[in-house]
Amino acid sequence: MDIFDEKDVKPMLIGADAEAFDDPDFLYELKLDGERAIVYLDPKHGTELRNKRNKRMLPIFPELSELHRQAKGRCILDGEYIVLKDGKPNFSEVQRRSLMSNPFKIRLAADKLPASFVAFDILYLDGAQLTGLPLTERKDILRGTVSESGRMAVSRVVERGGVELYKLTERAGLEGIVAKRRDSRYYLDKRTKDWIKCKNLLDDDFVVCGYIRKSDHMTSIVLGQYDGPALVYKGHVTLGVSGEDFRRIEAHNTVAAPAMEVPAGHGNEQAEWITPDLVCTVKFMERTANGGMRQPVFKGLRDDKAAHECKVVK
Repeated sequence: MDIFDEKDVKPMLIGADAEAFDDPDFLYELKLDGERAIVYLDPKHGTELRNKRNKRMLPIFPELSELHRQAKGRCILDGEYIVLKDGKPNFSEVQRRSLMSNPFKIRLAADKLPASFVAFDILYLDGAQLTGLPLTERKDILRGTVSESGRMAVSRVVERGGVELYKLTERAGLEGIVAKRRDSRYYLDKRTKDWIKCKNLLDDDFVVCGYIRKSDHMTSIVLGQYDGPALVYKGHVTLGVSGEDFRRIEAHNTVAAPAMEVPAGHGNEQAEWITPDLVCTVKFMERTANGGMRQPVFKGLRDDKAAHECKVVK
């Protein structure tokens, strides 16, 4: 049994953030505002789509169930599923779909705003594991293996001009770019500094530890991250009470005390504490000297990442 049959591939993760740069040793591609996924395509037997936690996603994104028809061989692809709205990837729509369970509502959403899969790497083809090959070779194999359609595309690569590509994403209101070392190998379930994010806004993932009700239909979400085995306090981010994300947080299991040491003040004495196993993404301008965030904005809950994976950046 090989990695195709096991269907438990854990993707390689980006390990660094930087300002946009030009370097002939790197390739550059768009950073898409979707959710990471591994897709297993067998032209004879069908499509299997898994998120980063290896959850089967085709019941939620049934419009992607025919991707195997676009593959010329039995292969494993790494990429993201995205939903376009007004011509741009819209993470809120991906998140909304990811939380659906009613088949009728899922089908309505799929018809109105169908998802697409954008492949940026190939890990396996017809019995051969390709992770030990340089990125440039994997990219060539990917382009020769997949035919594009409205439901699947291959990520475009810019060989030079990372700064210019980044400026284009700024003007277009897109998320940013990813720089990847041309000779980088693919290490399953590892984080690598051979892949670098250059984003218009930084983001990070946090454990939702509780919430503080405020005036004007707003709440302050109490955030944490893991520093080794210990959950540590990482501040607050504001969230409105009218959306589905807050309804999920409010309905979550409550606990009598926080799962971490919390400083006095900031309204923490009035917090409702919950079981620390929900994960959210927060966007912000930059990190402060004490490890906080400047101008944080709540982006959304995510189900494709476990709480213990939210780690303090050092």
